[in-house]
Amino acid sequence: MRTGRPSPAKQAREALGVRLREIRKEAGLTGRALASGIGCHNTKVSRIENGAQAPTEENIRAWCRVCRAEDQIPDLIATARSIESMYVEWQRQTRAGMKRLMLSSVPLYERTKLFRIYEHNIIPGLFQTAEYSAAMLSYFIDFLEAPNDLDAAVEAAMERQRIVYSGHHRFAVVLEEHAIRVRVGSLDIMAGQLDRVLGMMSLPRVSLGIIPETAPRKVFASVGFWIYDEVMVEVETPTAGLEVTQPREIRLYATMFQQLQQSAVYGAQARALVTRAMTDLASDWGDTH
Repeated sequence: MRTGRPSPAKQAREALGVRLREIRKEAGLTGRALASGIGCHNTKVSRIENGAQAPTEENIRAWCRVCRAEDQIPDLIATARSIESMYVEWQRQTRAGMKRLMLSSVPLYERTKLFRIYEHNIIPGLFQTAEYSAAMLSYFIDFLEAPNDLDAAVEAAMERQRIVYSGHHRFAVVLEEHAIRVRVGSLDIMAGQLDRVLGMMSLPRVSLGIIPETAPRKVFASVGFWIYDEVMVEVETPTAGLEVTQPREIRLYATMFQQLQQSAVYGAQARALVTRAMTDLASDWGDTH
């Protein structure tokens, strides 16, 4: 659906152009002088700075060398590499079925030593029961009009979870209290899922905190996100996955995650929140029978 607004890739390219313009101005160079230094026409410098043309990696290296800003090269190149491919459309990925989407993340999971996971309205996939996962996947199969391979997709999702019990991976997880109360599937499915969350809290490689709904907080995150070591941040929307690879942006997400952790409760307090949610489920169960 077209909204009349620039695409996210174009917006990111414009932002990159602004950064390059700032680097040029901080070096005290005119556009013409920079163009002469990097061996191109001055109109190309203008197009890059205005976001009309994407710079090549060699353009970025030359730009920073002329401006004596070589320390900016890694971050700028990471930005440029991610711009045109920052969105991975779910509908395109799921044309071959949800099983393929589930398995596509396995290599990244296997490489990652530290997972930092924040979710505001669902239980993370690595900690879902098969029934909870089936309820979630069933919805997205319908929503995205993907081939119905629900059983195979759930099996693949469960297979991914072996990463929690093998290797030397560590998991720092922060959930909003809302995430343990949102009804996914039946009351029975939710009860089983909350029991799984309690079990995950006892794993030595898992640190699972919950932010109470009334907790004071420094930061509000509007979407869930996963940080894979210092390599990538993944942000999911209903229709696409955004992959953030710029070091500067990854550091910002890491800071946000740390601030979210400060609002979370752990150990007995976190278990009490889950137990209370289970008690409320039981009460609702009694009201329906």
